[in-house]
Amino acid sequence: MSVRTAPKPQPAEASRPRPLRLKIASWLRWAHIYLSMFSLLIVLFFSATGITLNHPTWFAGSGPRETQIKGKIPAEWLAAGAANSDKVARLEIVEYLRKENGVRGALDEFRVDETECMVSFKSPSYSADTFIDRTTGAYQLTTIEEGAVAYLNDLHKGRHSGGVWSTLIDASAIFLVLISMTGLGLIFYLKRIRVAALLTATAGIVLVTLIARFLIP
Repeated sequence: MSVRTAPKPQPAEASRPRPLRLKIASWLRWAHIYLSMFSLLIVLFFSATGITLNHPTWFAGSGPRETQIKGKIPAEWLAAGAANSDKVARLEIVEYLRKENGVRGALDEFRVDETECMVSFKSPSYSADTFIDRTTGAYQLTTIEEGAVAYLNDLHKGRHSGGVWSTLIDASAIFLVLISMTGLGLIFYLKRIRVAALLTATAGIVLVTLIARFLIP
């Protein structure tokens, strides 16, 4: 009686390395998806505020709200006299205006002349300008608040928004460039739609170029 022996298992073939073309396509797809998701909010923000900037009358609201406040600052902080301009207590004055009148925003300007001081604060959609008599310490503070849409528009422009927000604007621009370039790169690895996609991109470039060349006054 013969005994059959089971066939010996064949050694598994070593997996072949993926072609470079597929590695690049995979990386582009990964970068395009995750860059888009990571910067989703900031891209939506700058897209939406582009509309509010381009059509300010659509979102005018009730207009700016102006408030005037009068008060008095300790005269010794003002060091009256042209020769004493460098002795004005700038820090104390700024902190006093913030504490007593709820002034916000970054200090934009502190100007001293012979008879008065002018202190200006700025932030998105907000300004506070104070004129102080150096002899008596009497001052008049005028604040202007322009509302939520103006606030968003100023953020879009980076107006009075500080260095951190300015850096975020730069970062969002870099993200948009990378998203566009990785999306374009992916097209070259999608054979079925490559020609149609490139023709569409070319048409868009030509259209924008023609508008910029012939339809801008």
